[in-house]
Amino acid sequence: MNLAFWPAKAALLFGLFVATRLAAQEPAEILLWPSGAPGSEGKTDPELVVRGKSGERSVSRVHHPSITPYLPSGGQASGAAVIVIPGGGHRVMAIDHEGYNVGQWLAAHGVAAFVLKYRLARETNSTYKVEIDSLGDTQRAIRLVRSRAQEWGVNPARIGVMGFSAGGELAALASMRFDSGHPDATDPVDHFGDRPDFQALIYPGGAGKVEPSTNSPPAFLACAANDRPDIAEGLAGAYLKFKKAGVPVELHIYGSGGHGFGLRSTDKRPVAGWIARFDDWLGDRGFLSKP
Repeated sequence: MNLAFWPAKAALLFGLFVATRLAAQEPAEILLWPSGAPGSEGKTDPELVVRGKSGERSVSRVHHPSITPYLPSGGQASGAAVIVIPGGGHRVMAIDHEGYNVGQWLAAHGVAAFVLKYRLARETNSTYKVEIDSLGDTQRAIRLVRSRAQEWGVNPARIGVMGFSAGGELAALASMRFDSGHPDATDPVDHFGDRPDFQALIYPGGAGKVEPSTNSPPAFLACAANDRPDIAEGLAGAYLKFKKAGVPVELHIYGSGGHGFGLRSTDKRPVAGWIARFDDWLGDRGFLSKP
């Protein structure tokens, strides 16, 4: 469906309609800043949600960043939580196979998941910056989940990030740039630290720019060998950097899968098993042991 030929009013109504349908089908979103995100003042355009030929949705025009919670039921909760960050080149977000599908799988396996909608720095006419607004949304999501950890049955020392493609770039940035919180801040959420306790970088953009330090969170890395060289080779290089820094790390490079394999129930290739390997890794690192 090509929105370029629609009248502006029709495109706006379409965005509102699909966004409403999306909200009705998923758990309720929680705004990162209920009173408005810093840097988004005066931006009133509604989110645009477009369904592609495959039926999967992409989201853009985000001015009110949020998280959508997927919580384990009953006594299944392990206490671990993951901020799930979809990719899309910072132009859109592949919200289904790199977001909601992942959140559902994790919750079904005892891990609380929070799918992040962040502001997009490279969509047409965007005024946002990757390392300011998009990264700021990621950091805020970590603080918010940590601030409400008891309410959501989460151990505040077991909150990690998982990012895909452009979302992987944000997960890596959040794992390199963090603080322990700001106790004098007027916003109580800012009292909490934003350091992830672990990081999962799934075919991340900017893989060659990952620079771990000795206090970097443990890392799970995954991609396909036939992805772009900057990812397939860059992630192998990142693995060696983690090793050199003394940071626990695990790397999976699948023989095929290309870029953007994400998580789909219809995918029966070996690469589709990456999320089970991630779950194994969480258990091996002690993040799934119940109190």
